Amino acid sequence: MGTTVLSLRIDEELLDRLRQHAAKRGMSVQDYVVRTLIRDDFDERFSTAVEETERFYGVP
Repeated sequence: MGTTVLSLRIDEELLDRLRQHAAKRGMSVQDYVVRTLIRDDFDERFSTAVEETERFYGVP
């Protein structure tokens, strides 16, 4: 799997909050943001899979 650059423009307040959250976990801001995106993507895919399974089995 390759990598691609994504550039974001965010305000200083948000960047400061991201730095604080990343520092609590001993991570860089970049690693923290990527990990958060991966986690959210997994949560969304998992939720969709559960909904599809419930529809398939007719769970109310």
